[in-house]
Amino acid sequence: MSVPPDAGIRVLICEDQALVRAGFVTILSAQPDMEVVGEATDGRAAIRSAEELKPDVIVMDIRMPLLDGIEATRHLAGPASLSPAKILIVTTFNVDEYVYEALRAGASGFLLKDAAPPELINAVRTIARGESLLAPAVTRTLIGRHAEHLRPATAPASPERERLNALTSREHEVLLLISEGLSNAEIAAAMVISPETVKTYVSRILTKLDLRDRVQAVVLAYRAGLAGNGDRT
Repeated sequence: MSVPPDAGIRVLICEDQALVRAGFVTILSAQPDMEVVGEATDGRAAIRSAEELKPDVIVMDIRMPLLDGIEATRHLAGPASLSPAKILIVTTFNVDEYVYEALRAGASGFLLKDAAPPELINAVRTIARGESLLAPAVTRTLIGRHAEHLRPATAPASPERERLNALTSREHEVLLLISEGLSNAEIAAAMVISPETVKTYVSRILTKLDLRDRVQAVVLAYRAGLAGNGDRT
């Protein structure tokens, strides 16, 4: 469920580095449509705070003591969660070697820690609306670093691959382009269609495959062996 336009966005900050956490709090608290309702310095505290405060968006670091951000994300937004939280992962790709696991755990988006304040603000608003945030540049970095882990050796015969049979050929093509890190505008240009049509395709793909957002679509494409093998059929 997305946050109504006239409602304030309640944010929980989960970050063990005091200076970084203070920066996030300062930036987001200054926005008229946001309220930082809590802070957590480790994964276990993040889970407790999220379950108690029920924030609209959780800004989650990956590397935290006691329980890392991936496990906390899996608990709060994974398949077993009855009411998945909207989680924005903040990370540094050249440090975190297992960031792709957060995608599979249920994260709604990623942001690099060196992003400018307006990017953080936009990311929180985007996720609060119920949309995913997986920037093309981040997707490409993720693919380059973790493609072999995302795509199992038995992918062509996998259950994930069979799920793709529900898609039309055009939807199949759109999913492939999404998994390659293209934005809606880039997909529209590549397929010579309008951005509005791309949005329609994306919505249909998510509905047919029972996926929550674009992030999960990328993971499924790789788990199915669709992406990274030149398959454009």
